[in-house]
Amino acid sequence: MTSGSTLALAGVVGGAGTTRTTVEFGATLARAGRDVALLDAAFATQGLAAHVPGRIDPDLTALCTGAGELTDGLVDLALDVPGRLAACPARAPFERLARAKTPEAARRFEGMLESASTRFDHVLVDTPPVAANQAVAAVTSADRVALVAPDTERGLDRLPTMRDRLHDLGAPVDTVIATRAEGAVDPADATVPESDVRTVADLPVSADPDTEFAPAVAAAVETVLDTELGLDFPEEGLL
Repeated sequence: MTSGSTLALAGVVGGAGTTRTTVEFGATLARAGRDVALLDAAFATQGLAAHVPGRIDPDLTALCTGAGELTDGLVDLALDVPGRLAACPARAPFERLARAKTPEAARRFEGMLESASTRFDHVLVDTPPVAANQAVAAVTSADRVALVAPDTERGLDRLPTMRDRLHDLGAPVDTVIATRAEGAVDPADATVPESDVRTVADLPVSADPDTEFAPAVAAAVETVLDTELGLDFPEEGLL
């Protein structure tokens, strides 16, 4: 089996909307018939866990600090789409979170990222602002790195700092995604607008083609991954 593409979506600040963007990108790719895995490197916030129903056991931190394979922690998200969307979130007590940030655990994370790439067409990593070993592992191991910045003064001002940090790690930035954007944003390569949906239960929005949000996310995915999805949208939903 050929390896799939891996993408680390790294927030430049907390609250950039990285988890939401990761989930929406995954749903869009799955709607295009791709099999997608979502991995959670945001151990502190554990936002991806909110999108996974039922009990999470083992979570990704348990796999990074003990025995088990990635397949043990993957949970399929129930979406009415042609492809598969599976997630391995982090949901753990503080003690295990600390152990999951060690260099040894980061090397196991790298191994799981590689393993996922042999089973899925795309692997997307929800990555926090890079300041811990698992985030370093994500941006240095992925095929592509996209910085996620909210369309705010604070978010855009942090872009140069995060670019420099990734440069120091030998992880060049491939694209920049501006979230909550109302139009083109300089220097972003792709934009994701705000949507009216506020509750996790109603996400991901992009799985529904009958929204204006869905084609905007699809355009962002095509730009960031340099791919053609071939998705159709109702004429009134096109941007």
